[in-house]
Amino acid sequence: MLSQNHLHVSLLYIVLLTGTKYGCGGGGCGACTVMVSKYDQLNNRVLHYTVNACLQPICTLHGAAVVTVEGIGSTKTKLHPVQERIAKAHGSQCGFCTPGMVMSMYTLLRNKPHPTMEDIREALGGNLCRCTGYRPIIDGFKTFCDVRVVEMMTPGKNDCVLNKYLIPCQISEELFHMDNVLPLDPSQDLIFPPELMIMGKKRACGSLCFQGDRLKLISPVDLTNLLELKTEYPEAPVVVGNTTIGINLLTFQLFVIYLLCVYVHAGVSMGAVCTLSSLKDEMERAVREMEAERTRGYQALLQTLRCLAGKQIRNMATIGGNILSANPKYDLNSVLAALDCTLQVMSKENGTRAITLNEELFTGFGKTALRPDEVLLSIDIPYSKPWEFVSAFRQAQRREFAFSIVNAGMKVLFREGTNIVESLNIYYGGVGPTLVKVGRTCQKLVGRSWGEELLADACRLLEEEVELSDSAHGGKVEYRKTLTTSFFFKFYMQVLQELRERDVNVCLLPLEYLSALKPFKNEVPQGHHSFQLVSNAQSSQDPVGHPMMHQAAFHQATGEAQYYDDIPAVQGELFVYMVTSTRAHAKIINIDPSEALGMTGVVTFLSAGDVPGQNRRMLFNNPEELFAEEEVSCVGQIIGAVVAESREQARRAAQMVKVTYQDLLPVFFTIEEAIQHQSFFDPKRKLERGDVGKAFETVDQILEDEIYLGGQEHFYMETQGLIAVPKGENGELELFVASQHSAYTQEVVGITLGIDSNKITCHVRRLGGAFGGKVMKIASLSAITATAAVKTGRPVRCVLERGDDMLITSGRHPFLGKYKVGYNNDGTIMAADITYYSNGGCTLNESLAVTLLHMDNGYKIPNLRGRGLVCKTYLPSYTAFRGFGGPQGLMVMESVLHEVAVKCGLPPQKVREINMYREEECYTHHKQLFSPRDMLRCWDECLDKAGYHDRLQAIQQFNTSNRWKKRGISAVPMKFGVGFSKGFFNQGAALVNIYKDGSVLVAHGGTEMGQGINTKALQIASRILKVPMSSIHIKETCTGNVPNAAPSAASFGTDAVGMAVKDACEKLMRRLKPFMENHPKYTWQQWVINKHPPGYKKVNIMMGPHTDMDWENSEGPAYYYFTFGACCSEVEIDCLTGDHKNLRTDIVMDVGRSLNPALDIGQIEGGFVQGIGLYTIEELQFSLEGVLMTRGPSQYKIPALCDVPPQFNVHLLANAQNPHAIYRSKGIGEPPVFLASTIFFAIKEAVAAARRERGLGDSFPLSSPATAERIRMACEDQFTEMAPSPKKGTFKPWSINI
Repeated sequence: MLSQNHLHVSLLYIVLLTGTKYGCGGGGCGACTVMVSKYDQLNNRVLHYTVNACLQPICTLHGAAVVTVEGIGSTKTKLHPVQERIAKAHGSQCGFCTPGMVMSMYTLLRNKPHPTMEDIREALGGNLCRCTGYRPIIDGFKTFCDVRVVEMMTPGKNDCVLNKYLIPCQISEELFHMDNVLPLDPSQDLIFPPELMIMGKKRACGSLCFQGDRLKLISPVDLTNLLELKTEYPEAPVVVGNTTIGINLLTFQLFVIYLLCVYVHAGVSMGAVCTLSSLKDEMERAVREMEAERTRGYQALLQTLRCLAGKQIRNMATIGGNILSANPKYDLNSVLAALDCTLQVMSKENGTRAITLNEELFTGFGKTALRPDEVLLSIDIPYSKPWEFVSAFRQAQRREFAFSIVNAGMKVLFREGTNIVESLNIYYGGVGPTLVKVGRTCQKLVGRSWGEELLADACRLLEEEVELSDSAHGGKVEYRKTLTTSFFFKFYMQVLQELRERDVNVCLLPLEYLSALKPFKNEVPQGHHSFQLVSNAQSSQDPVGHPMMHQAAFHQATGEAQYYDDIPAVQGELFVYMVTSTRAHAKIINIDPSEALGMTGVVTFLSAGDVPGQNRRMLFNNPEELFAEEEVSCVGQIIGAVVAESREQARRAAQMVKVTYQDLLPVFFTIEEAIQHQSFFDPKRKLERGDVGKAFETVDQILEDEIYLGGQEHFYMETQGLIAVPKGENGELELFVASQHSAYTQEVVGITLGIDSNKITCHVRRLGGAFGGKVMKIASLSAITATAAVKTGRPVRCVLERGDDMLITSGRHPFLGKYKVGYNNDGTIMAADITYYSNGGCTLNESLAVTLLHMDNGYKIPNLRGRGLVCKTYLPSYTAFRGFGGPQGLMVMESVLHEVAVKCGLPPQKVREINMYREEECYTHHKQLFSPRDMLRCWDECLDKAGYHDRLQAIQQFNTSNRWKKRGISAVPMKFGVGFSKGFFNQGAALVNIYKDGSVLVAHGGTEMGQGINTKALQIASRILKVPMSSIHIKETCTGNVPNAAPSAASFGTDAVGMAVKDACEKLMRRLKPFMENHPKYTWQQWVINKHPPGYKKVNIMMGPHTDMDWENSEGPAYYYFTFGACCSEVEIDCLTGDHKNLRTDIVMDVGRSLNPALDIGQIEGGFVQGIGLYTIEELQFSLEGVLMTRGPSQYKIPALCDVPPQFNVHLLANAQNPHAIYRSKGIGEPPVFLASTIFFAIKEAVAAARRERGLGDSFPLSSPATAERIRMACEDQFTEMAPSPKKGTFKPWSINI
């Protein structure tokens, strides 16, 4: 048991409760959230709280009850209201995060049946979702606090505007209704087990000891027992919440003791093992019950606690653990030190002693001055004095649920009634390996008057005292230095304002400075949505066009939906773990697995020599190796694999495989270096229309510039993996695999094993997110796992850990767009020459330059040339990601428009309008015919619904009135090609069976990954067959049922599959039609059984239109059709920290005639929020050796609930038509990602406003993502000048900018 100590392992593999998902293993995503209940003897009550099962040691749950998502409701019995409402509100797409969301909300309701919106926001702060964009989850849950969700627009008042293109229609804002939902009835909740209640009321009679082969865990019965154990095992850490040691617990002992919170005369004394949630509760209680003057320090502490981690982590982590972890990124120490807190420590030999919490407590990173046999008993947090002022500051990659980049605690005490500094404490975390006190600065400011001279001297002293080398760990050196002075300036202003409120004679703080003192408030997203109702002539039984719930939503909300790793272990099952390269470019001298093979449970080791078929295959005319044979070309390349009896045994053994390398040259990782080495993959693509060179000779102005766009990790909630099961007869093999392209997986496995595809069957039930990342890379993992299964003759399971998934599979391509643009003074662009450089990594994979096809966006530039070059570097190969080059190609063009507007002194919106396609019939730069009519309608409606012009004026007024906060607004149109540019991929296949009882079974070649392809297929089949959706079942995707299927990608899945299902059903209905006409009174079941008693089926393959590109002649129909849209976003930035808040977003999207408005709006919102990550938050960092350092949610931040605009409005364009796709609908999965570029350009507008105020130019470089660091450093001021950038070549940076 102790070899797999954590709760999620027990739930998944021992108790077989698979609803609790394993997303990251580090408490960073919330997918594994469960509720723990314990009896509180002191208060005689049962406590309910959420925890991350992946971090919770099962040994610490003695006497506790654990409730998982299966325990609160089921489709087989009865749903819990939380499960029902998140499903009905369309809050579950791929469904992998849904059980965690459900348990967070369920636990909140157990503690507070009538929550506020703030309660819900806090409860969900530790749960991530990569699909939905969070808004529908909030909409479902806020029904528990009686907040109105949506209301139906009154027909007639909201008819579509009539013009020459439109017909009258009715618009709805109701995506769901809660008329008949189950009420919340606390009396029906699970009771706390009586036997545990009895146990809890009795005092423990002895310590608990858990002994494993590698681990000993001891829980002491009392303080004396703890001190004895600490004397016996002085090097063993005291672990309670396990949020720091985490999955590495397997190498440590465990001690647990509980101390309480006590109010004393001088302040609050908190037991060291009180959780951060308890600390937060006590601070709130103190602030609520005491006079404000005494609780200034507690208010500062609360400000930090509210942003610290997620609810689950705060419920587990303790104040003592947070302090003694001695990690400067942990925010509490800087605040507690500023407050002059005292620690009470104790040992058996020396008794109790008091230690001041200051910089001397921390002797190094992760080290403290406590003696090995000492334990921390409590922390004394004093009350604030009458003339004492305290502030806490932090800046992180993400405002919540993220480690701080820099944090600070500051406290000043004044001589009563004056502005004379009596004492000053300033502590920083994140500017050194330990907590930093700027003692010299504080000492020199004591006795000084709090004024401008003090401010100037303080900044100068801070600059001198805060020492960060240019190569400091963590990088961002100039930014971190700037934050130290920026934080003090905020503190200075805040104190100055409070002194004035006390009538102290101090200098007046300008009114335009005051907004800098207000931190951004995190809010829950809400919004308005509208879509066109179906025609009154449509049958009420016809579900097409209605906002139907995702067909698996209830199963996903109850944890019954099965993903590949939920499949119960097959008898004799083994686990495989990859051995990857630690060098970027090297020759393999030797691979020695002998030590690994000698370890317990290890069965075999695989490498290239074990592949029965081909280890090397050709992909796009470039070689791809399964296992590296002679040479490695990136860190993370698979060299071999260890197969063992358990996952943990395989993981440990893989670390013991010894690989000897000989380093090779060259080694480079960046686009700039690839350009220097002329390292590019073939083919090099080019598209051109008009005469670019000649046009440059006639324009008024020429601009040359560039923009860099960073890569992006898919971060699907379910990591990649599969189960390979050899059947033992005729070499048959079954794969239960997480793949978007099962046919390709089947093909690669066949090539690897040297067997025919007809002996390999791939099963795909559903994916826990994919976004393009599970098209190609999963095929190689499948081939390795299949090789292990064939070699051992036993089933083999492969489940990548989050860090390995990010390292091995890579993500979206980084891009560098260099452009030369010729334009006239009125903003008309006459010529543009753009070169796109993408970082392809070490192999071509899916890196062909499709970006060129998106480069014109919605603009008619008569002379346009684009070149696309894929750089070959020594990084893991980049691959497809939602939008596949579109978000980068469109972004570069929008940057061109933006910079031209700046140079012309015109509003960007005006320049965009001047250059848009406008004729009824237009041709793209690759000579594909289209009409921009609906794009223009989206644009006009978006500006109108957003109130763009009025808000632009309001923003200008805001910026005039605020010095350190600025706002920006931006709107962009979008033309996005849908479908594959290779026509043979634009096909779908479906198998429809009708059984004698009238039930219908549909199988198709698409993959359900949250986009709702199965739901839409059900709607289509229901319409044609005229049977209820409940009578139709969608079978798993299986290569044995539907062979040679195209990948579910390019926003084309529903188009292809939907047409195939439609055609198959229509052919079946044509067979039935004569009999139905002769027996009109028969029921469906009678028609079916009398017409064809054995039952019958129809397989149909549907080919889309021919698409192909002639790259030599720069022409061809590259896409099936175009999806149009427009978006307007407003942001506010903090010029002193670089933090920003997304205030409002309005989207109008042309989806044709929506098959399912709820699913389409969900895709729009989810794609947009993923784009927020791409353009503003998500940042990949590599070491100088090419090692990916951002390998999990602790380092890599995707958007959380706090990043979604509080006003998030999505409207589907009415009366839109698309004759090319199923029922005139349009694909919508990929296009919305790009719309989040409006956030980027709004940020750029806000930064420009700040720069104008300081007399700086409007033109300035800003790379994507627009992180807090880049925003702050672009807002150049006196504080950034104190942290100048070092010259290149004079230092060794901590990381490289890929």
